[in-house]
Amino acid sequence: MAGTTVADGGLVERAFERAAERLGVEPGTPDHTEKLRYVLATMGESKISVFRHLFGTEELARRANSAFEEAYAELVDGGLVTPVPGARAAIEELRAGGRTVALTTGFARVTQDAILDALGWQDLADLTLCPADAGGRGRPYPDMVLTAFLRTGAVADVTDVVVVGDTAYDMLSGRRAGAGTVAGVLTGAHDRATLTRNGATHVLDSVAELPHLLAESA
Repeated sequence: MAGTTVADGGLVERAFERAAERLGVEPGTPDHTEKLRYVLATMGESKISVFRHLFGTEELARRANSAFEEAYAELVDGGLVTPVPGARAAIEELRAGGRTVALTTGFARVTQDAILDALGWQDLADLTLCPADAGGRGRPYPDMVLTAFLRTGAVADVTDVVVVGDTAYDMLSGRRAGAGTVAGVLTGAHDRATLTRNGATHVLDSVAELPHLLAESA
């Protein structure tokens, strides 16, 4: 969602800074700089997985994740998230054309719901998924893509699945799931070269271009 259909204005970095400070990682220190660099490099990955890497123990990872989700929700409530231009119209066009749309995220369900509520998007997609809905493993694992495939029953062949995202991990999860189309978008974390290197079959300026791409491919 963030970076693909939702513009969050750098809220991930700001929420991480708040969470890290609560765990004693002071802004401006080398430790803080290194941890923030890792957060940015792993955009798209399940946040609890990121915190497990950064803090070493499950207890600290869960404390950090809770603090992050709490901080992000506070920032979302401040009205700082907006739709990527054309994202809602693209989703509505896809559904009107008979396609099934699932929105996935590396955030916890409580944060995903806060974003959906803030945008008025609770009924926009056919399905919304977070890592916990797919057995706990987020990207770059294929689990959320395959969970959407199984739950919706929208297509008979996984090669008919289309995965769209703004990060290298989105591309990896789509390819690992066997999706036939794995499209990167340039509205978020990673550039064209990174998306292509990690398996993008197409790179779009924005998700708003997706209906046109699929119409051409039909």
